[in-house]
Amino acid sequence: MPPLNQLTIQMQRLTLFQGLDAESVAALVRAAHFRTYAAGEIVALEGERAPGLFLLASGWLKAVKYAPGGREQVLRFLEPGETFNEIGVFADQPNPATAIALEPAGVWILPRAAITELLRSRPAFAQYVIERLAERLIYLVDLVTDLSLRTLTGRLARLILDSASGDTLHRPHWYTQAELAARLGTVPDVAQRALRQLEQNGLIAVDRNAIRILDRNALEQAAQ
Repeated sequence: MPPLNQLTIQMQRLTLFQGLDAESVAALVRAAHFRTYAAGEIVALEGERAPGLFLLASGWLKAVKYAPGGREQVLRFLEPGETFNEIGVFADQPNPATAIALEPAGVWILPRAAITELLRSRPAFAQYVIERLAERLIYLVDLVTDLSLRTLTGRLARLILDSASGDTLHRPHWYTQAELAARLGTVPDVAQRALRQLEQNGLIAVDRNAIRILDRNALEQAAQ
């Protein structure tokens, strides 16, 4: 298990906890416990009750929904330093999605009882939680809009623009065509054709470990 001071540092970097006094942060740190997960292991299962708020310390996860036939829709990829399953914790509801480790991952679990006590005793914290849930709702509305109204090529262009650091979207080893397709709500062959179309039009260059933006203005137009 990483030292508790590492958790304190991570929490202090998160906007969610920045308004808390040192005593409240220390109480959360003392209540937290740490778990490791292997690649492919389920961290949180849709429909189950969450033990608390999850803070990803290392590794990458994906949050997914499954259709009855088994088709997967990736809602988002999670990187170190992010919290997840806020809805399940703050709304006291079962997990709304499944979280799966894409590579070996370490996760801090902040017990729901400790979080609930903060909501009662720190109005500013409760206010920020409401804002955070509203942001998550807006994100999900935007995702539904993308899947319903935007073409696959447009969704791919928007994903590249939103995920790129500068003009490069770095692809970890787990970011396969299958994962990209699941993020776009399609199948690998169709996602590959959309990538090839953008590349042939000179908007992007696709390497094994990265997608580079060559013409940002044209890619913005494609995303619309």
